[in-house]
Amino acid sequence: MEDQGKGKGKGIMESQDSGTELTALIVDDDKLVRMIHQGLLKRAGVKSEAVKNGKEAVDIHCNGQRFDIILMDKEMPIMNGIEATKKLRSMGIGSMIVGVSSCTEAEKQEFMEAGINDYQVKPLTIGVLNSILDAVKASK
Repeated sequence: MEDQGKGKGKGIMESQDSGTELTALIVDDDKLVRMIHQGLLKRAGVKSEAVKNGKEAVDIHCNGQRFDIILMDKEMPIMNGIEATKKLRSMGIGSMIVGVSSCTEAEKQEFMEAGINDYQVKPLTIGVLNSILDAVKASK
């Protein structure tokens, strides 16, 4: 039995029943941002995991895990988002990497050049997240 009223009028993720469940990795050193993004992803029907820095993001991929979407913060301890994005791309990771941060135009440009597919100011909203998810689904 499905709850037909869920998300009514919002068109939130109708495709979640199509058997192509998306997965996401949240990479952010801010616990509150991780919790907000995990909540939004869950609401959108996306399975997610969260790590605290770029090194953990690289390590999880070295262990064989793959994600459709990576939400990558820029400023983190141990390994920042730019270094992590470059490393993931050099490993052949083709996931959509969305830079989710608050930075200047020059920093945003450096992040884009590292290999992110998109940039959004954090924290994400459900509307922004849905547009990211639509883009990922369209590319599958």
